Amino acid sequence: MTSYVSLSDEAIDEHTQVVRAQGELDLYAAPEFKRRLADTIEAGKTRVVVDLTEAAFMDSTALGVLIGALKRLRVRDCALAVASEQPTILRILGITGMDQVLELHATADEALAAVASSGEV
Repeated sequence: MTSYVSLSDEAIDEHTQVVRAQGELDLYAAPEFKRRLADTIEAGKTRVVVDLTEAAFMDSTALGVLIGALKRLRVRDCALAVASEQPTILRILGITGMDQVLELHATADEALAAVASSGEV
């Protein structure tokens, strides 16, 4: 089985970046997903939104990438929000308890508003 994922990112302003995933975030997509998030953090972005509204699936490998990014941002007192209403993604976040740790929003716009209100970091 071949998985499909399309990753993109967009600078909203000098502090804010959106990383978008479409398709399946799995073992094969995780290295590129990790690189995009790491590049975003290393570029000095302090407010990061991971838009999973078009992602159909996320496995534990991709979840580990999200957790790693969250830890890197937290030690810098920065903000991370995740946008998704996809049942399969919400399920893995719920099963792992990450729905209690990650800041979840239904849409990317809501997630952007949340990180923007996190103040100047």
